[in-house]
Amino acid sequence: MRRQDQIDEFKRSSKNPSYLTGLKFDTDRIVFTNKINELVKQVDTIIFATPSPFLKQHLKKLRVPLKDKMIISAIKGIVPDENLIITDYFQQFYNVPRENLAVLAGPCHAEEVALERLSYLTIACSDREKARALTPLFTNNFIRTSTTEDVVGIEYATVLKNVYAIAAGICHGLKYGDNFQAVLISNAIQEMQRFSSAIHPLPRSINESAYLGDLLVTGYSKFSRNRTFGNMIGKGYSVKTAQIEMEMIAEGYYGVKCIKEINENYHVNMPIMDVVYNILYNRASPILQIRALTKLMH
Repeated sequence: MRRQDQIDEFKRSSKNPSYLTGLKFDTDRIVFTNKINELVKQVDTIIFATPSPFLKQHLKKLRVPLKDKMIISAIKGIVPDENLIITDYFQQFYNVPRENLAVLAGPCHAEEVALERLSYLTIACSDREKARALTPLFTNNFIRTSTTEDVVGIEYATVLKNVYAIAAGICHGLKYGDNFQAVLISNAIQEMQRFSSAIHPLPRSINESAYLGDLLVTGYSKFSRNRTFGNMIGKGYSVKTAQIEMEMIAEGYYGVKCIKEINENYHVNMPIMDVVYNILYNRASPILQIRALTKLMH
């Protein structure tokens, strides 16, 4: 943790002062530090869970090479400016070999994991054996794990599902009902498949939990920050006001800009993504944008 005062408070109360504050931790099993270089020197496997807009900033202090480490990303976003998914960023800027990069994905809201409600994770790695070796570390009586080699497809899916969750939230804020939400999500998964096939052609089942399952939970769940953010936009909040009131990061806000810019090279038909971008970045009317979108749904 970056701040020593937060570490002190965590140790004193056995609770994280910022997140999941109702959950008590066994702090005897946690080694706390605010010195990233000392930490990285001592470990062979690192899990990154920093929100994507802040990843570069956090890594600025890092002086220890990462190329010999196993890097696991639990980040569901894209690095802004570079417009790179997390594994590409570590490969290009930190020389981490592709086979040493893994992604943790699936419908797994932290709130439900903390409540020990059954959740399913997918570990993606180009080296299937390394992915299989990691699964026991994340498996227990309420977490099930599976593996895949589709690192790129899964990473883009985790970005897009946040974008579509914002769309679902906007529609909810505008008083569209469950029937339309179902059609929206149905069209969203098709849009996700078109984009994934264009950017990384690979045999994949878009209906698996790491794609469709994660989209559904992010689009519908009360724990979804992106849906909550979209809901506020639909109710008339400005982007800035919604971000201030949220306190936590809705990564879809950053993700939609990155995907929009990436898609300029691919020209995939993505009407839902375009509408979310227009509302968030061009200050277009949510009412008019969603009304126009309804005519494209089927």
